[in-house]
Amino acid sequence: MERILGRHLPEVDVLGLDDVEEYDEPAETEPTFEGNALLKARAALFATGLPSLADDSGLCVDALNGMPGVLSARWAGVAKDDCANNELLLAQLADVPDELRTAQFRCAVALAHRSSGGDVVSEHVAHGVMPGSIIREMRGTRGFGYDVLFVGQGHERTSAELTPDEKDALSHRAMALREIAPVAAAVLQAR
Repeated sequence: MERILGRHLPEVDVLGLDDVEEYDEPAETEPTFEGNALLKARAALFATGLPSLADDSGLCVDALNGMPGVLSARWAGVAKDDCANNELLLAQLADVPDELRTAQFRCAVALAHRSSGGDVVSEHVAHGVMPGSIIREMRGTRGFGYDVLFVGQGHERTSAELTPDEKDALSHRAMALREIAPVAAAVLQAR
């Protein structure tokens, strides 16, 4: 975010969760990426008082009717077990022909901030989609989650084989962040 927002507001300091006083993060209980991103952005705003960005993203596999979707991080049952999630996905798609293994990485980024008077919360959401397909074996060492199985449309390497700059150029998250960055910059300049 700092690299992307810096193009609009070069002097900005982007703070992460480790930079603010610890607070209880909300459970991701919404059925959509947008809903979960908004939950997290609101919680950060209310806990810190600062304009807050949050995202929710995941993998939507066409042959699985869009799943794992919002359940991507816990698809195999244990939260954030990338290896188990990837192994389960491979098993579920084992009999699916290559041409039907299409998927998309989807992301929603939400910005929550208070109006200049401080009494009204304003929210903005941006979306990003990276179409591609699921390969049959894990490849690459960069990234996380399903990056080792996902090849972007028109590409030959997995997301886990791309450099950070290459991934920023086409990823769903970077796409959403580029869309919301001018809005965030305007909010910060108005403070």
